[in-house]
Amino acid sequence: MTLKPLTIDSAPEQARPLLEKAKQNYGFVPNLLGVMAHAPATLEAYMTLSGLFDQTSLSPTERQVVLLAISAENQCTYCVAAHTVIAQMQKVDTDVVEAIRNGEPIPDDKLEALRRFAVEVVTTRGWPSDEARQAFHDAGYSEAHVLEVILGVGMKTLSNYTNHAAETPLDEAFSDAAWEPGMGG
Repeated sequence: MTLKPLTIDSAPEQARPLLEKAKQNYGFVPNLLGVMAHAPATLEAYMTLSGLFDQTSLSPTERQVVLLAISAENQCTYCVAAHTVIAQMQKVDTDVVEAIRNGEPIPDDKLEALRRFAVEVVTTRGWPSDEARQAFHDAGYSEAHVLEVILGVGMKTLSNYTNHAAETPLDEAFSDAAWEPGMGG
C-alpha cells in the first residue's frame, strides 16, 4: 500500500500546524511526516515522541545510535537513510554510522553496548535478557537509560512501521544516504 505524502495544503486541518513546524525545522516537509499527516494523531504522536527523545540524558550521538540501530534492525530503508544524514549533521563519527549501516560492531565499546541493547529490546519485543541488561549496565548505562532506549524503540516503531506500510518514498535530501538491508555503507 503506497500512501502519497500530503503537503501542508492537502493535509487535514489538524495536521497542517505540525507540517508547518516540520517545514520550519527542516526546511521542507519530510515524506514520512507527509504520510503520517493522513492520520493527524499519528503525526502528532511521532513528533511529540521525537521531541521527548531529544530531551533524554542520552547524548546526540547516543540517540542516533539508538535510532539507527532500531531502524536497521527493523530494515527501515527510509529511517536508516534519514538518520544517516541527521547523524552527519550532528557530527556523529562516520565510523559509528557506517558500522551500524554495515551490520558491524561499533569501534567504541560503550556505543556498541548501547547498539546491542537497543537491538536486544527490539528482537525480544521488550524482554531483554538479564545478560543483555548486565552488559548494558557494565558499559556505564543506568536503569533510566533502559527506559530511554524503550522510548526510542516506541518512536522508531511508529516511523519504521509507517514506512513499511506506506512504502514512503525517500526524500531527495536523504538520497545520498540510501540504504538497503545487507548492502552496507
